[in-house]
Amino acid sequence: MNRKISHYNKKQAAKPGCLNLRFWNVLCCFFLLLVCPRYGVTADSWPEFRGPGAQGISAATNVPVSWSATSNIAWKVAVPGKGWSSPVLADGQIYLTTACPIEGSNDVSLRVICLSASDGGTLWNVEAIHPYASVLTPGHMKNSQASPTPIIRGGRIFAHFGHMGTACLTLDGKVVWRQQEVKYSPLHGNGGSPLLVDSELVFNCDGLTNPFVAALDAGTGNVKWKTPRDTQAKNKFSFSTPLLVERENSKQVVSAGSGFVAGYDPADGRELWRFRYGNGYSVVPRPVLSGDLLFVSSGFDSPVLYAIRIEHASGDITSKNAAWKYAKQAPNTPSMLVAGRELYFVSDAGIASCLDSQTGAVHWSERLEGNFSASPIYAEGRIYFQNEAGAGFVIKAGTRFELISKNDLGERSLASYAVADDHLFIRTVNHLWAIKN
Repeated sequence: MNRKISHYNKKQAAKPGCLNLRFWNVLCCFFLLLVCPRYGVTADSWPEFRGPGAQGISAATNVPVSWSATSNIAWKVAVPGKGWSSPVLADGQIYLTTACPIEGSNDVSLRVICLSASDGGTLWNVEAIHPYASVLTPGHMKNSQASPTPIIRGGRIFAHFGHMGTACLTLDGKVVWRQQEVKYSPLHGNGGSPLLVDSELVFNCDGLTNPFVAALDAGTGNVKWKTPRDTQAKNKFSFSTPLLVERENSKQVVSAGSGFVAGYDPADGRELWRFRYGNGYSVVPRPVLSGDLLFVSSGFDSPVLYAIRIEHASGDITSKNAAWKYAKQAPNTPSMLVAGRELYFVSDAGIASCLDSQTGAVHWSERLEGNFSASPIYAEGRIYFQNEAGAGFVIKAGTRFELISKNDLGERSLASYAVADDHLFIRTVNHLWAIKN
């Protein structure tokens, strides 16, 4: 461990007036009591990428702390096809998307699979989109044709496959609508997941050229609006997922792309404000919000973590709204996490860090084993990180680093966790695992 960091930790921990971890655990639970009813979810629901509220915070209890490929496994099932979308969960059922090759052709079938959360049994497996051959693109070793995570809301599941199309299904597998008219030229395929705001299904379309943000009517699939990015970044492509920001009398979609992050009016797509970060591109992490501070990472080649004040933001806020920034070991791929006052993140190369979210002061920075793509989650005073080799690291939340356990499944994993009472659900390259104490 870096000696300077260790010395700094001791000084930080000794500061008078620092609130203890128990207080922040209570605060996180209070936050979830507010968020869960708003989103119509419970501790046994994980309805979208990063869960209820889209921040990686779980209200579940008795979440497993230790496991391996042979211990604390409730069940393990093979998943057909290929996909790096994360599992979502509602009413005792798990939903996954996958891309299955069609025998005798170069086509693929983009599918939604529904599994029983109790035993992993397949309840249905339905084709959502059969993409036109002309839109199939070469992939990337860290991507797939089924990387965006679906959304469950109001008895519907919305499955997004980037430029190849989007579909809405009932929870018993009947296709309500398909939309394949929103086209763009991606690089490395698709990555960002959609966001549902009232009746608008919003997603980023940051391809090789002419990037834009789009919204579909959630009831019909019709295009409601498309807003050009108008970015000056040299490379236009990115893979981020939008975030809903709610205020007392307003809502906005916060979307990060190449060159800047911006807020949009969900009703018509009008850009409300923007914060520029130069030529940052291939932005993947979903923005994270804590109070008035928005946390974003600027993407390749040298990611910088920005804390941005967005209360009453309007126009170009680059020069006046940066609260602080941090350029060491910021993530290119995993999203960040705020629990209490602390901001947690892990770099792609495996350096996990904890910063004071209000000031950017470093509490600790420690190397974990392996490379990382999955986004962390918080549950019961613990932070869970998952590396690309399938090993999960459980760390005690707080301003001092304390590794609780390392848990190896021994199979490649890029997808993020889904969490429920007593369970973690983890997707690996060939399987879906249910971890249970």
